[in-house]
Amino acid sequence: MNNKDFDMGIVNDFFKYDYHDRGMIKWQGFYLSDHTAALNKKNADLNQEYRYKPQQTLEKITSILAEAYSQRRQVVIQLNELDRNNVNLPDVTTLIHGYNANEIVIDSNKFVRISDIRNIGYV
Repeated sequence: MNNKDFDMGIVNDFFKYDYHDRGMIKWQGFYLSDHTAALNKKNADLNQEYRYKPQQTLEKITSILAEAYSQRRQVVIQLNELDRNNVNLPDVTTLIHGYNANEIVIDSNKFVRISDIRNIGYV
């Protein structure tokens, strides 16, 4: 068959009137159980709500920080930061590795301002 004999009208009519695309239904059989488990876990992680804990006073925060630093105890820190969806960021579980006047040093040599801490407690 050459290009002269090829009738585009037949092809266009087939896709316009006879062919019915089933959309995503035809792809559902390709998902394996480990794929769906990974997708479900990712979805659960994304939908998990991080509740606001009450704002603690500066005195309470600094006393817990000082005790955690001196006794090498792990703490759970909730920061006053929101992600782009206005959801509170996950709590940070860490040791306090050091401090200066307005900041503490947590894991990976990350500095956190004391004024950014909403709530802190022991693990």
